[in-house]
Amino acid sequence: MFHGRDPSRWHNRGVNRAQWTPTPVELADLELLSSGVIDSSRGFRVAVPTAISAAVAATDTLELIDPEGVPLARLTVESRLAAGATVTLAGPVEPLAHTEFGPFRRYHRTPAEVRNENPEAFAVPVTAILSTSDVDAVRAHAAETGRTPLLLALTGPGSPQDLSAPGLVRATLAAARDIPDAVVVAVAAAAGQHRSAEVAAAYADETFSVDGEGEPSAAVARIRDQDRPPLDRRGLVVFFTGLSGSGKSTLARALHDVLLERGDRTVTSLDGDVVRHHLSKGLGFSRADRETNIARIGWVAAEISRHGGVAICSPIAPFDATRKLVRGMVEAAGGGFVLVHVATPLEECERRDRKGLYAKARAGRIPEFTGISSPYEKPADARVSVDTTGRSIDDALAAVLDVLYLDGRLSRSPAALAPEG
Repeated sequence: MFHGRDPSRWHNRGVNRAQWTPTPVELADLELLSSGVIDSSRGFRVAVPTAISAAVAATDTLELIDPEGVPLARLTVESRLAAGATVTLAGPVEPLAHTEFGPFRRYHRTPAEVRNENPEAFAVPVTAILSTSDVDAVRAHAAETGRTPLLLALTGPGSPQDLSAPGLVRATLAAARDIPDAVVVAVAAAAGQHRSAEVAAAYADETFSVDGEGEPSAAVARIRDQDRPPLDRRGLVVFFTGLSGSGKSTLARALHDVLLERGDRTVTSLDGDVVRHHLSKGLGFSRADRETNIARIGWVAAEISRHGGVAICSPIAPFDATRKLVRGMVEAAGGGFVLVHVATPLEECERRDRKGLYAKARAGRIPEFTGISSPYEKPADARVSVDTTGRSIDDALAAVLDVLYLDGRLSRSPAALAPEG
């Protein structure tokens, strides 16, 4: 894995076809540049691992592709800036194709198209649901100026506030029904006040801002509540990390059983050993292979959370960067992420050693073994830390459940177990 990224993002199909999948934020910026939202003369920047930069050096061209492998643009590298394990490549890009799929693609329109159809318009950047006060203000400004209200739903990474990107477009369309002649456009602009202003200026000569104060209409509120249900009905990933023999798999299985008994959530267990037997079969235990294994677990867990399920993961996951990668994937999918550090000391884990792994590692028969010949980076961002030494399973699990209850991730009295009467 390169710099915490899946190596599948790097492709080399011959000297003339070096390819790379940018990050979601970089892809959003690429779409803005390709569609004329931002000035193409500024060029494009993409961060790649040093190995990729070296491979591109022969031709100074890099094909930028989407996650499905579709070529979107060709970057001509004019400058390089190294920073640690990554190199930022910069230069002009030649668009090869536009993104064709995704929710509400028909609302993703270029500034040229929109300006041609609405020459007298004012732009309203939208990153959250529009309240009835917002709607009234936009409607009044349109009446006063005689201009067309252009509602720009900013759907790029980090822009929608308390909504998914599709949810933001749905809510904006619902609000637009109460604004005569309003036009809704979706723009893949990532978070940032500067970017928001730049996008608005590309679509109209006037920008009108709303403050988001007040409550939305009933129709918009229904969309919000459906898109972002209460925490105890929202997707969740509980991620156990710790040394081999720390008790993380035991706690994960116990939590899995508790949630199945409750019956109010769909639950999937992604145990480290089981995942290696199926999803990551063929991977070894080098740092790169271990990071790839965790990234795969994270991707599956994020998709489970995206659809409202609970994923319980229990790999060793020794590296902080990879754990943060998983957290990012889950949060980008709209799920909650709870990191549980099973902090049982090495001495106790080695004493248990049911599989004899520590003994083999001490004898040099297992290279790069976490805790012996490979480091375990203790998480500083764990929501709860549990040492299982001398504790029963129920007692250790209670510490995890208490946090899930406290944070509202689980209801204390699920409907399935509520008394009748």
